[in-house]
Parts: sequence; structure tokens; C-alpha cells
Amino acid sequence: MRLLRLQRDLPVARAGCVLSAAPVPAGWLDEAVAIARGAGAVLLEGFGRTHRIERKGAIDLVTEFDRASEAHVLAALARRFPDHAVLAEESGDVIGAAGAPRWIVDPLDGTTNFAHGLPFFCVSIALEVDGRRALGVIHDPERAETFAARAGTGALLNGVPIAVSRADSLADALGGTGFPYDVMERPEDTLRVFAPLLPRLRGVRRLGSAALDLAYVACGRLDLFWEAKLHAWDVAAGLLLVEEAGGRTSDFRGGPVAADPVETAASNGRLHDALLAALEGVRG
Repeated sequence: MRLLRLQRDLPVARAGCVLSAAPVPAGWLDEAVAIARGAGAVLLEGFGRTHRIERKGAIDLVTEFDRASEAHVLAALARRFPDHAVLAEESGDVIGAAGAPRWIVDPLDGTTNFAHGLPFFCVSIALEVDGRRALGVIHDPERAETFAARAGTGALLNGVPIAVSRADSLADALGGTGFPYDVMERPEDTLRVFAPLLPRLRGVRRLGSAALDLAYVACGRLDLFWEAKLHAWDVAAGLLLVEEAGGRTSDFRGGPVAADPVETAASNGRLHDALLAALEGVRG
């Protein structure tokens, strides 16, 4: 447990742009955790095997286990929350009752890692109520780590409270980032976003799962994260985790991350202004 930073031991960083809802019932988070762990078990059954790989783009992959994990999540949500709406990466929108809470699902974040046998991938499930983040779960089945947050109640890793790091200068910070799926067509755009932080940080990691990168900011393993051209299912759960762990999230201009984000910046809060200043030249 030495990697966990207990929230009671850390000052809460400036919250920044927090779009979180009033707390939903605690049981809803328990349900989401159980569903994410079930989907993780589906992924573990397929990890390390030869897969049927489809291409949504030149390097944007989907496997049969993306679909199997999503089917597990959607079936479980339909049983427990039949009137809720769902946005899932592979299936698109599932219509629910007007004004209903909306679940946002990435059944396998880190598909390329999964397809290559690299054990860094996860299931991400979030809930929005009235357009605001209400709960988020990120489950890493390889490490049996479940990150969970409910708006207004803090963030947890396997039931233990977590908080962001204490780093207060970019020179002492470890950052995470990722590259978009159009990197082969537009490499100059990717380098434009990547380059400003490279000489300013102690180190940069490109791990291949934006959801887990955000979870790692929440528990202090990473000090900050930035990436362009992401989608709601990539970040919805992770943004709430960072906010509930005392961090700050925004787009590259410091405004709220859009409903289907193009730019996402997250940090321990202390580093956020410096992060945004470094990205000033690449703001959309």
C-alpha cells in the first residue's frame, strides 16, 4: 500500500474545472464496481491469446474481447438500470428515458496493448447525471486494481482513499500522454502537442491507456497527463477520479473538458497552471 497517498494526509489541490454532480446512491458505485470487475474477468479470459482483430482505422483496433466485455457491461446495466441511457465505444448510443442518467463505457481501454500481449489495459465505466460526472470506475484486471469515485465522496483504490501527488514543479514531475489514431496521417500535429512538455518534465510515459493514465494521476503515480483527440469514453471516469482525489482537470485553455473532449489536461492541481502555460502554443 506504499503507493497510495491517503487523502487525510494531503492538502486538497485547487479544484479547477469540476463538473461533478450531487452524490448518487452509494449502491450505484458498488454496482458499477461489480460490473467492471466482471468485464475485467472477460478480458482476462482472452488476454495472451490470438485474436480476431478488426480495424476501425489504420491503427485503431477492435478485438472480439472488446465486444465481449462491452456485451457484459451493457447486459448488466440493462438489468440493473433499465431506464438509463448508455454511450459505449463499440455500440454507440443506447437510448434511455428522456433526461435519464447516462453511463459512459469503454469496455477495453488499451486495445493495442491487449492485442499485443502487453498487460496494461482496463475497463472504464462512468455515470453522468444531468450532464455532470456522478461516479467513475476504472478496473485493471491484470493488477486486480479497481479505482472508484463518487462525486463529493473522494476517490478509492481497492477501497483505500487516494490523493494526488505533492510535486510542485514540472522539473520534478512525471507526466503521461498518448498519441491519437491519426498519428500516421498527421504526425506533425502529434509532435506539436508532445514537444512542449518533453524538455520540462523529469520524465514522460506513453503507456497506451488514457483511462489508466488518469487513474495514475489520481493516486499519485503520475503527476500530470495531457492528450488531444480523446473521446468521452476514454476520460469520463478518470476525470472524476482526478477531481475527487484533489486534482484539477481542464482542456488546454483551462476551461471544462468538453462532453466529447478534444483536449484533456489533468494534474495534481499544483502543476496545472504550469502545464497549461507549456501548452499555450498548441491550444485548439
